[in-house]
Amino acid sequence: MSRVAVVTGGIGGLGTAMCKALVEQGRKAVAVDYSGLSAEVVDKWKADRKAEGLDIPVYLADVTDFDSCAEACKKIEAEVGPIEILVNNAGITRDAMFHKMT
Repeated sequence: MSRVAVVTGGIGGLGTAMCKALVEQGRKAVAVDYSGLSAEVVDKWKADRKAEGLDIPVYLADVTDFDSCAEACKKIEAEVGPIEILVNNAGITRDAMFHKMT
């Protein structure tokens, strides 16, 4: 069984490229993206991946919310398998000066 790799921000440009690269390396990629995405956006992304011969499941979660992330992890582990790789790619915006965020 291949190792499960979760990519946050997985539907974006970089996230999609990372998911594809992980699949090419023999991993089971899982895309996690913003819970506010429309079903149409998710369905189009999944259809585009299927057209490329890729089966990458998508889970929606708010990476700024612990409970949302914990719930997504439970679902992924129950439906796909134990998470062994995490790619923190999701971009978030905070209303603060950069030097105060680091």
